[in-house]
Amino acid sequence: MRREIKMEFWKKHTKCRIILMAALFIAGISLSVFGWGMTGKMMGLGIMLIGIICLLMALWIYNCPFAEKRRKRK
Repeated sequence: MRREIKMEFWKKHTKCRIILMAALFIAGISLSVFGWGMTGKMMGLGIMLIGIICLLMALWIYNCPFAEKRRKRK
């Protein structure tokens, strides 16, 4: 039930979804490029991982409205 509420929220609030996706995408790309510039340092790796997480969150938010309910097998 809780998952269905989340899906409905993202379907109804498209402007919020687009703004959040854009912010996460820009932050993810920026952090990944900045971390890439620090090649050889652990801090650079951590920054790149945070950037990748931001990109994955943007992708998840994009896919939320298209997720289908899983059918229960009897």
